[in-house]
Amino acid sequence: MPELVEIVDGKLRLNLHPGQTQAWESRKRFVFIIAGTQSGKTSFGPHLFYRWIQEAGPGDYLAVTATYDLFKLKMLPEMKRVFCDWLRWGTYQASDRVIVSHDGASRIILRSANSPGGLESATVKAAWLDECGQDEFTLEAWEAVQRRLSLTQGRVLATTTPYNLGWLKTHVFDRWQAGDPDYDVIRFRSIDNPAFPVAEYERARQMLPAWKHAMFYDGEFARPAGLIYEDFDPAVHLVPPFAIPPLWPVVVGIDFGALHLAQVWLAEHPVTHVWYAFRESLTGGHATPEQASLASQLAANHRYVRFFGGAPGEHQARLDWSAAGIGVRRPPVADVEAQIERVITLLRQRRLLIFNNLSGLYHELSTYSRELDANGQPTPRIAHKTTYHRLDALRYAVAGLTAGYARARVREY
Repeated sequence: MPELVEIVDGKLRLNLHPGQTQAWESRKRFVFIIAGTQSGKTSFGPHLFYRWIQEAGPGDYLAVTATYDLFKLKMLPEMKRVFCDWLRWGTYQASDRVIVSHDGASRIILRSANSPGGLESATVKAAWLDECGQDEFTLEAWEAVQRRLSLTQGRVLATTTPYNLGWLKTHVFDRWQAGDPDYDVIRFRSIDNPAFPVAEYERARQMLPAWKHAMFYDGEFARPAGLIYEDFDPAVHLVPPFAIPPLWPVVVGIDFGALHLAQVWLAEHPVTHVWYAFRESLTGGHATPEQASLASQLAANHRYVRFFGGAPGEHQARLDWSAAGIGVRRPPVADVEAQIERVITLLRQRRLLIFNNLSGLYHELSTYSRELDANGQPTPRIAHKTTYHRLDALRYAVAGLTAGYARARVREY
């Protein structure tokens, strides 16, 4: 069977399978190839990306993969092989991690998503995202890429296997299924690549849990093992936003951090006692008085507001906020697992609903998972625990309201 790339009479020829051909012919702005492992995603990506660069003309472009290790081992070798060796389009400059065209008119900026600051440095005309379905490729990174493309209304090519039910599912796949005209999702299995052995595909089917085979070999979304908030159902727990009446009790959870300070605001319906998550924020680089001042302005729209925040040892952060005019209580339930259980209880009782425009909270609820052991079984450890700032804020808020502190304070007003 032919390789993807053949060089005939000094010219590069592509032998595309049907899934790759579908992506090649797509004219949509956001083209996502969500497919099985070794199905011909990463090897194909640079070739379509090159065609887009030729169509868009001179300028800056962006190529991003999930982690620095993937950048070194997977994306960089493919980009150098295609753009520097085969096409002789440009030269790789390791110090800046860019490929510069020989005429000096264009650059391809190479970055990893787990260093998001590197995604904020240029206006680009198109982007290639590889393995953007991995946990390390966050919603914030996807939003940063879109900002780099906003002035040019540039295109995105994404090539990935699905790894979770995060933003790739909620912000891309679901929008495509709903008919969003900007999105195209192309799916194919590992064995749709003629070079992939059918016997290996069948062996994996026999050895792996059904959810893992569906994701890793069929390119289909499935609910992975270890998902902590498996009771979260978007069809049940997401609701359209509405104006929160000023007399409804409000509880705010705060996850402190100099670089990532998260807030989640909950309001209680006084009759049904259902709590609605109606506001979220994730900010950084602002002084405590500035953060507290903004929170105070928002709280002025509500008559009854209580703030809970921080781990037990973050006493100084609470004092700093109190000094800035916002009294923040230590969550009355300190244990993380106990806080998680209280969130799960509210979800099961359908007493915690989330405004469907809170995309960050939606993404985190869909991906918060336990680490798996060598047998694929969940362990007590939370995977990537330090990255779930909004869920930490949610835990603190729920710990306060379920311990009765919120309603007791309301009676004091």
